[in-house]
Amino acid sequence: MASLITCPHCGVRPKEEFSIRGDAVPVRPAPNASDETWNRYVFVRDNPKGVIREYWHHVSGCRRYLVVERDNVSHAVLSVTDATVAGRAGQKEGVR
Repeated sequence: MASLITCPHCGVRPKEEFSIRGDAVPVRPAPNASDETWNRYVFVRDNPKGVIREYWHHVSGCRRYLVVERDNVSHAVLSVTDATVAGRAGQKEGVR
């Protein structure tokens, strides 16, 4: 049985319709940040075990970017949010 993702726009879809685009947690540094800060942002990433947040692109569906919260050990999907909605919620909470 294929893994399924519930897209907020298209409903339940097979994970093969999506493309993982990367970590949704890092905050982009200011344009005038130091070279060391930019180096860490571009090249140094944590690789935690457990619940993570990632950007996923619904390539074969609505073509929207989503924030998927999942457990990278069990591969269970905990939540799926449209990236624009997640971005607005983060701004309200002071998270970028």
